[in-house]
Amino acid sequence: MNDTIKNKLMLLPDQPGCYLMKDRQGTIIYVGKAKVLKNRVRSYFTGSHDGKTLRLVSEIEDFEYIVTSSDIEALVLEMNLIKKYDPKYNVMLKDDKSYPFIKLTAERHPRLIITRKVKKDSGKYFGPYPNVQAANETKKLLDRIYPLRKCVTLPDRVCLYYHLGQCLAPCVNDVSTQEYKKMTDEITRFLNGGFKDIKKDLTEKMTAAAEELDFERAKEFRDRIAHIEATMEKQKMTTTDFTDRDVFGYSVDKGWMCVQVFFIRQGKLIERDVSMFPIHNEPEEEILTFLGQFYSRPGHFKPKEILVPDPVDTGLAAELLGVKVLKPQRGQKKDLVKLAINNASIALMEKFSLIEKDEERTIRAVENLGEKMGIYIPRRIEAFDNSNIQGTDPVSAMVVFIDGKPEKKEYRKYKIKSVKGPDDYESMREVVRRRYSRVLKENLPIPDLIIIDGGKGHVEAVRDVLENELGLDIPISGLVKDEKHRTSQLLYGDPLEIIALPRNSQEFYLLQRIQDEVHRFAITFHRQIRGKSAFQSILDDIAGIGEKRKKMLLKRFGSVKKMKEASLEELIASGLPSNVAEELQKKLAE
Repeated sequence: MNDTIKNKLMLLPDQPGCYLMKDRQGTIIYVGKAKVLKNRVRSYFTGSHDGKTLRLVSEIEDFEYIVTSSDIEALVLEMNLIKKYDPKYNVMLKDDKSYPFIKLTAERHPRLIITRKVKKDSGKYFGPYPNVQAANETKKLLDRIYPLRKCVTLPDRVCLYYHLGQCLAPCVNDVSTQEYKKMTDEITRFLNGGFKDIKKDLTEKMTAAAEELDFERAKEFRDRIAHIEATMEKQKMTTTDFTDRDVFGYSVDKGWMCVQVFFIRQGKLIERDVSMFPIHNEPEEEILTFLGQFYSRPGHFKPKEILVPDPVDTGLAAELLGVKVLKPQRGQKKDLVKLAINNASIALMEKFSLIEKDEERTIRAVENLGEKMGIYIPRRIEAFDNSNIQGTDPVSAMVVFIDGKPEKKEYRKYKIKSVKGPDDYESMREVVRRRYSRVLKENLPIPDLIIIDGGKGHVEAVRDVLENELGLDIPISGLVKDEKHRTSQLLYGDPLEIIALPRNSQEFYLLQRIQDEVHRFAITFHRQIRGKSAFQSILDDIAGIGEKRKKMLLKRFGSVKKMKEASLEELIASGLPSNVAEELQKKLAE
């Protein structure tokens, strides 16, 4: 703990608020909330912690705090700060999955459609459904029972649905608004949980039709009843009040939390959601943050009622979410919460071995690598590799690994602009200069370690650019391959020396993964560039083929090989004049 932190800890207030932990680069790595800022923030730097919290604390070099007037303000502020800064030690629920709804449109001739977007129109929305298959199944049942129109625009003649008895054919028949109202009222009642009443009505109509010897009509009602039974009654009823509710249960162990959410719709358990993540705060506080994030995700609509276990603060949760939040003490609702907790506990236990292996393979490998090299833990590693053939189409690529895992959205490709001929050192200098000039200009994250796929010359070239041109002090290492093109040695230091790593260690495997990934990324990019340039170099020699026709041929055939296999008629069909197509075919044959 440095002097800055010691001094700030003495000034912390006895009030609620949020705190923002920062690393040595000033990046916010964790956002938390507290009922009493002084007690909560001090707890990070005193007492014993699990491995994950120790790892967080080891990176903290400074912190800020924001005082709020209440716990609910602190909770809302925490959620907003997490969204704004996306700290790496916070749970950020990024699942943008939206659930499907069945919509009853408010048109003159209403339709039933499935949508994932709920708009403020006059239509009625029912759901959400756990997946599109469940929504489709219910809609298919309603289509068989209620003959609403299926087409988007009315045709000028009847369609197949009319002959199947699933449409009233408003395109040719005059359907009254009263008839539509009767159907839409029944559909609304059905989707709001009243399908048993609909089934009872259909049974009475079937009996009446049979008594009148109208067996064809009776069979039609019988089939509708069978569809309802097959679709709606195959699930076991879980509650009898038909209230839409979400049931939350959670389990905590070894610094990890698993949250299980049961979706109860129309009295039935239709789906569940499972989330698992590391925590650095008290479980009852973490679950409140989770609740707020969960319902801020697109498509996660709040039900009429939410059930939570002890010791969740239901008053705070209800104020945050704006719906009824209950902590059931007995009966069926209590059993549902217990079931969710039990599922969370089982899921957490099953996943622990995989989680521990993954940590051994990634985060601990990063920590061990930093220790062996004698540098700060390289949480962020950026690796570079060049690719060219005899100096033609030279390119370079950069990959980023954070905590031992690839961060593909931060990968970058570079076309070499200033270097002529096969000069690997100058190519590397150009790319590193371009990359870190931009990092400085745009205040992007600075890596803890730069890895170059190459030997001493490559490392020295990069060091010269970073230190003498850009004034950056970043650890730089080289990865050398053996005669079988496998990762062999790690070079580091000034002067450079071999860092001995056991071949069976996780840190050595991490370097292998990084080297293989940056090489793959660079080679793939080079092949793309080389394929395009080879394709265009042939076309450049043919009169009558300019830029527009080049693009047309590239789009149509994609490669020289496919063009060569094409017939003269296919070349002409692509849009070339016959004389140009003949010349191209002749050139390709040569």
